[in-house]
Amino acid sequence: MEGKKEKLNKIRDIIRHDLSYTESGKNFNFLNGELQKKYNIIDTDNVSSNIYDPIALSIIEEHSSGLILDCGSGKRSIYYANVVNFEIVPYDTTDVLGVGEELPFIDNVFDAVFSLSVLEHVKNPFKCASEISRVMKPGATLYCVVPFLQPLHGYPHHYYNMSMQGLKNLFDDYLQIEKQEVIASGLPIFTLTWFLQSWLSSLDGDAKNEFLKMTVADLTGNPIDYFERKFVKELSEEKKVELASTTALIGKKPAIPIH
Repeated sequence: MEGKKEKLNKIRDIIRHDLSYTESGKNFNFLNGELQKKYNIIDTDNVSSNIYDPIALSIIEEHSSGLILDCGSGKRSIYYANVVNFEIVPYDTTDVLGVGEELPFIDNVFDAVFSLSVLEHVKNPFKCASEISRVMKPGATLYCVVPFLQPLHGYPHHYYNMSMQGLKNLFDDYLQIEKQEVIASGLPIFTLTWFLQSWLSSLDGDAKNEFLKMTVADLTGNPIDYFERKFVKELSEEKKVELASTTALIGKKPAIPIH
């Protein structure tokens, strides 16, 4: 890949050489078995691939001569010389393999960090936020996007959705929060259409036809009143988990500690 060798040479100067890793000529791999077990990293056939939005592109342009960490980059269609693609999956565009909770970089090295729809998939987002802040230079910029009302989706796991207050809470101890907003790709219409499309995909026959004929007004009543309707009763268990309003847990503390 054009520019890969030059970028890896730059990255070599900022990685932590006290940690165990391998170097293949394609990436630096810090994702050893111990880390995989600790953070529940499993092999996945899912391919996460998205384009940068105008906010990210403006940051890339602003720091064209610097270095930006894309923490959980996925597979990138454009390979930028100033963006370090950090992933758990060895895509051809991946520069460094590792986990966000234990970033393998020295302190204060990045001019900006991206975390774009990633922290919901991280086992310990508080630790990840601490690590992201650690590797940022003084004055560096964080651009972070997280889901609030989105169905369950795994790449390969989905742990946490967050409110604006929850996201702020992750970084409040480390960064000066300049702005929080709902960007175009996070408008409520995405929530509405995603839920409806996913719900519909689990139905067939009369239940599907009934659901398709309902108006918005038909769906704004008391949820309990819909319990016996086909489009509710015939929803699969998998879809109930994916689209759940709440999820419950009952646990019992064992006599012998688990860990």
